[in-house]
Amino acid sequence: MTAPISSSADAATAPRHIVAVVAFNRISPFHLSVPCVVFGEDRSGGGLPDFDFRVCAAETGALTTTAGFSIAVTHGLEALADAQTIVVPSWRDPDEVPPAALLDALRAAHARGAQLVGLCLGAFVLAAAGILDERPATTHWAWADDFARRYPRVRLDPDVLYVDDGNVLTSAGTAAGLDCCLHVLRKMCGAQAANHVARRLVVPPHRQGGQAQYIEQPVPPNVRGDRLSGLLDWVSGNLDAPHTLDSLAGRALMSRRTFTRRFRLATGTTVGVWLLSQRLARAQQLLESTDESVEAIAAIAGFGSTASLRQHFAEAFRTSPSAWRREFRGV
Repeated sequence: MTAPISSSADAATAPRHIVAVVAFNRISPFHLSVPCVVFGEDRSGGGLPDFDFRVCAAETGALTTTAGFSIAVTHGLEALADAQTIVVPSWRDPDEVPPAALLDALRAAHARGAQLVGLCLGAFVLAAAGILDERPATTHWAWADDFARRYPRVRLDPDVLYVDDGNVLTSAGTAAGLDCCLHVLRKMCGAQAANHVARRLVVPPHRQGGQAQYIEQPVPPNVRGDRLSGLLDWVSGNLDAPHTLDSLAGRALMSRRTFTRRFRLATGTTVGVWLLSQRLARAQQLLESTDESVEAIAAIAGFGSTASLRQHFAEAFRTSPSAWRREFRGV
């Protein structure tokens, strides 16, 4: 585990912690910006340490981005040789094996005890280097099945925001990468430093890695235009009403057996599981965006009682509704 970094004045003469980020051709600017905004900006006025921050690449020359502009990177992979924290913010294509030189540099860094962080598809790079073998890890939910097929020795958990396995961390996509980087900052510098950065970024100061990847479940394309689509939309707008398999089958004008089969084909899950996920998503939204009491939210989302809401919330997200609201709002 990386030793905590003091942010007090007596640390001014201490060697700066080196954070290196791996860039590459066709990188997403958003993914690159996540570690840059957490570790690369001068926030010494807020009591944070000044990191020795480097962006490096295996390629030479200007790097293309998915947004149509190029970036200049001044460091090659030699910048990884003494880095204490190395972040792979994504990867351009799961079908493409990363360059051997990059994989060798990551293996060498891991062998000497550097902290390695694979954000989103960056987990594919760490897995390709063999660093995730027999370890727990995660990646973006949309590529989880592909990841599991390619790297069966990795103990993949596709349902969490990020996984902290000592000096190797992986995260889900987009905003979860920011959660993971703030978690790394918290480990190195303490909660006050991480909260300071989170407040400046106007994001939740801390979300536990074990919380679920909070993705909305859209109506799958194969039910668009089908009468099931209208039913699912109606249920989503009337979650406070009691719903049963029989009542929904009747509303869809189907037998219980036919409705069950069609529902699973359309959504990939059961009525009970889907309905619970919709109610949990509604509760999250209300906790984040309103001042409604937990009791009122339980009723609006269709849980019937605060005890039921708290139980299902804890089972799904490993936190309480009140803690979720505090963490999201940063208070």
